[in-house]
Amino acid sequence: MSTETIRPAYRTWPLYNQRLRHVLAAMTEEQLALRPSPDRWPIWATAGHLACQRVFWLCDFAGEPGAEKTPFTNAAYDCPGDDDLDHPLDAEALVEALDSTFRIVESCLNRWTLDMLDEEIRRRWGDEERVHARGWVLERVFSHDVYHCAELNEALGIAGLPQIDLWA
Repeated sequence: MSTETIRPAYRTWPLYNQRLRHVLAAMTEEQLALRPSPDRWPIWATAGHLACQRVFWLCDFAGEPGAEKTPFTNAAYDCPGDDDLDHPLDAEALVEALDSTFRIVESCLNRWTLDMLDEEIRRRWGDEERVHARGWVLERVFSHDVYHCAELNEALGIAGLPQIDLWA
């Protein structure tokens, strides 16, 4: 049985979060309202959704603590973008959202071991049951972060704004 944590496998994730945080922290409300196209979410909603989904998958689904210390105490039903486009988040709120939700990620990276990644988690929402391995959940959250950073870079690039450089 392995007691080594999974942190070494995700050593770049904290850096990715910091680079995302840095770009968003410098943005004005007008810039955060930009959309890559009329039918897509504004930057604030995409970034808020990214942070909220960390809470949904790690807390609501995987049972990790910490949701109450984030702006997303009802992540299954009330996330920016998915459920709420009427309450824009400013740079300060987005930074707090990223910081508070990344503390949950950090906790998982510090405690989860390789052996834990195969554990099956089952959750029911109404008539639907979801079953995923703990490792799948973590990969989903990580890839979701990277996917939305790329999506944000599309909007930032169109507007001529500094992009999130994950590989500098």
